[in-house]
Amino acid sequence: MHKILHTNLGRALFFTALGFGLFLASNRIDELRVYQGATLAMFVVAISSLILLTGYSGQVSLGHGAIMAIGAYAAALARIHWGLPVWLCFSAAVVVAAFAGAVLGTAAARLSGPYLAGTTLALAVGLPSIANQFHVLGGEQGLLFDIGQPPSWLGADFTSYKWYFWIGSSACLITLWWLQNILRSRYGRTWRAVRGNEVAAQLCGIHAGKSKTLAFSVSSGLAGLAGALLAMTISTVSPSAFPLSLSFTLLTGAVLSGITTLPGVIIGAVTLVATPEIADAISQRMANSESVTTNLPGLLVSALLILVVLFVPNGPVEQMRMFRVKARSHTKN
Repeated sequence: MHKILHTNLGRALFFTALGFGLFLASNRIDELRVYQGATLAMFVVAISSLILLTGYSGQVSLGHGAIMAIGAYAAALARIHWGLPVWLCFSAAVVVAAFAGAVLGTAAARLSGPYLAGTTLALAVGLPSIANQFHVLGGEQGLLFDIGQPPSWLGADFTSYKWYFWIGSSACLITLWWLQNILRSRYGRTWRAVRGNEVAAQLCGIHAGKSKTLAFSVSSGLAGLAGALLAMTISTVSPSAFPLSLSFTLLTGAVLSGITTLPGVIIGAVTLVATPEIADAISQRMANSESVTTNLPGLLVSALLILVVLFVPNGPVEQMRMFRVKARSHTKN
């Protein structure tokens, strides 16, 4: 028990120190990098939610972008109609998205494989039509999500982008710290048992349906938080901000990270953030073609995804871990 507490305390201190370092770094980099940092934090949270769902509980979602939208709309409505503080808006995003995930997860517990993937895909496809049917959601124009100016005690030079970065980084670090703890708990062990062999897990007394529903709820809550972070960085919530392609982008990022490996999540997030910039640099060298600028990011991500599936199917981090394990076994022999 003492060892576990010591480990948790060590992780908490590490993430606190990392957060302080990121806060200092935000004052030394330009606005574009600060904005990219906020976007990176959003992708880390979103991809982590998908890794928990697919990598640890064995459920496939092709509609996580829609669940992000649910959280974003909840945060915006809480801000507009009740004027709640920012942290309560994000809390509302988590709670509402988790509730939606629980409803969807109850049905998901009875589905598997392509049936579950198809159900979540239908949600992502139907979301724009649903949003346009309700005036309170702002229709195609969407809703404004203004979190306000940063506190005055941060100084006059502390811009809105730095405020976004600070909030996004804090949410990201808290999410990763919390996820590491829960995945090492009995809940994480239960999810892995159900993913590995559902029949064997049920014979051991595990209620597979409740386990899957809980995993879907937790994953949806984190996706809702990511949706609120995305709405914060673009200051609006609309159907066009959460297209179907967002769900596939998150799934690509999860595969690049290593779908069963949480520590590799930063790799997928960095790839998704850096790809448009790399594509823009390439297009400028190719006569600044608009068609190249539009299509190249997707082409680069697709090519990278194919290479990862072929050569490191478990993700770079898991591949390195397996390599170290093999190296140790050879050394002992």
